[in-house]
Amino acid sequence: MPAKFAKDQPAGFVNRIEKVAIVGAGGSIGSYFTKHLLATGKHQITALARAGSTARIPDGVRRVVIDYNNESTLVEALKGQDFLVITLGVTAGRDGGNAEAKLITAAANAGVPYVMPNAYGPDPLNEKMLTQVLVGLPFIAAKGLVEKLGVSSWIALACGFWYEWSLVGMGQHRFGIDLAERTVTFFDDGAEKITTSTWEQCGRALAGLLSLKRLPDDENDKSPSVDNWANNAVYISSFRVNQKDMFESAKRVTGTADADWKIEYVNSGKRFEDSVEAMKKGDMLGFSRQMYTRIFFPTGEGDHTKHGLANEALGLPEEDIDESTEEGLRLEKTGVLVYAM
Repeated sequence: MPAKFAKDQPAGFVNRIEKVAIVGAGGSIGSYFTKHLLATGKHQITALARAGSTARIPDGVRRVVIDYNNESTLVEALKGQDFLVITLGVTAGRDGGNAEAKLITAAANAGVPYVMPNAYGPDPLNEKMLTQVLVGLPFIAAKGLVEKLGVSSWIALACGFWYEWSLVGMGQHRFGIDLAERTVTFFDDGAEKITTSTWEQCGRALAGLLSLKRLPDDENDKSPSVDNWANNAVYISSFRVNQKDMFESAKRVTGTADADWKIEYVNSGKRFEDSVEAMKKGDMLGFSRQMYTRIFFPTGEGDHTKHGLANEALGLPEEDIDESTEEGLRLEKTGVLVYAM
């Protein structure tokens, strides 16, 4: 694809993202996206919602009702939008099949330049791993559809697993740490480093990305622009840590010591295989266990720093892991993490 520059665009072209549509604006990650986009004051934000949705939409966001079984409602809602952000829950398919495919098709028909598919977790460009853990299959299909339609460009937010969501609640099935029961399961030696991001950091990342210029001014412009990540992943992170780093944070926050915890070590390969078998037998928590165990395989695949993080380009701050651990506990107490699977 030839390079695109602002200088070559037709009269009236505005070199920034003005209009942003979000599916799931009131959801777990969507609410943080919306919060930080609103804070910039740079965008007109439209929330696409099903009829009867009870999700709270913040003031300053336009709510448009869509029907996944009526494509015209999707196309009409997306006309004039510069960027579509898709966040979907596990029940999204109930609305007439593949909701994401319908959104992507409608975005192409409406001429939306950029689409951020529903891919928040493991490395979205590691198709082998995404296929092994199954969670990435929808994203592989989504980006393939975007490219096939040839109108929009996709941009994936490669944030790793969400820190608060993965540590607290059903943490024993995720990062292996159960703060309530005071148990920790280390995969192998617990020393494999991965990158992980908080919900706040994800929100800041999207806001930072969409605050950039849409296109480089010309061939000499090396400053970051949204189009730098067209049909690619923008890698961000809050922390580069291993299980033992997380455990140390958990102990500091809870004021506990090793003696207060039950600690065990398991082979990551065996845990992965056992979890896959459990999932086949109907244990849906096996899905979480196999997915999270795989990210800690001693292969470096869970460490996104090797790809080069966009933290600096997007103006992301350094975060304190203990504050984020405390925030996870607060979210659990308020019931935010109850629905995590």
